[in-house]
Amino acid sequence: MGKGNTRGVSYSDFRVYPASFSVRLRDMDASSCQLDFEGKTAIVTGSTRGIGRAIADLLWDCGASVIYTGTKRFSEVAAGERKDYWQLDASDESSVEAFQNRMMDLSSLDILVNNAGINRVDSVEGLEDGDWATVLDVNLTAPMKLMRAATKVMKNARAGGRILNVSSLFGVIGRPNRHCYTATKSALSGVTRSAGLELAREGILVNAIAPGFILTDMTKSMLSVERRKSLEEIVPIGRMGNELEIARFSAFMVSELNTYLVGQTIAADGGITVSPGFS
Repeated sequence: MGKGNTRGVSYSDFRVYPASFSVRLRDMDASSCQLDFEGKTAIVTGSTRGIGRAIADLLWDCGASVIYTGTKRFSEVAAGERKDYWQLDASDESSVEAFQNRMMDLSSLDILVNNAGINRVDSVEGLEDGDWATVLDVNLTAPMKLMRAATKVMKNARAGGRILNVSSLFGVIGRPNRHCYTATKSALSGVTRSAGLELAREGILVNAIAPGFILTDMTKSMLSVERRKSLEEIVPIGRMGNELEIARFSAFMVSELNTYLVGQTIAADGGITVSPGFS
């Protein structure tokens, strides 16, 4: 083994491209566990509320310059230094194309979080073709297009990067009447695996997170007390998760503390997916 870090682990055999990424690995301090995004640029889609907002805010709190996105033309969520807001309607092909073009104008991009998503609940017989197509566009096609643009920018900058796709508990397990949502979130995990394998040697680490039952402002307004209690009884940890918990997992996955996670979908669900009693 060559010269290692303070715990004797050698990084001399890392063959990760570009070279600057390998240098950062070799110089990594074993005692450093701080999330630091100073000097990093991040895009978080669907970040005007909920999980996306929590992720974007946490990255910003840790020093990143963050591009928030939403379907409206203007938003006040990005008011402040190191914040910007770009409109993105992932169901509109022209909006996605315009967004990609803006991405390509960036001199550098370190982080892409594909969070924007929609759901349609219906039976097999009742599901309309239009609903199927719209969910596919938003949850799968748009994320793939943004990954393509992000990859080009990251490769041009030759500094590596992180891409995080926000999947779902229902992309890991099935649930009645979630046909298009489950299909797209499962497929997003598949894209994550494939892209992760392709881009790892470029220093671009692609992973996904699959949140379980998360208590957001939207779910608070939608769930009755009885329904919330029934969901909490399903979760082995005994409660629903919160936005900040998902944001913390996500921040690690897109940080330089994550140097070895490739193509994985991590279920942050309080234990549901490993519970034999859940169906």
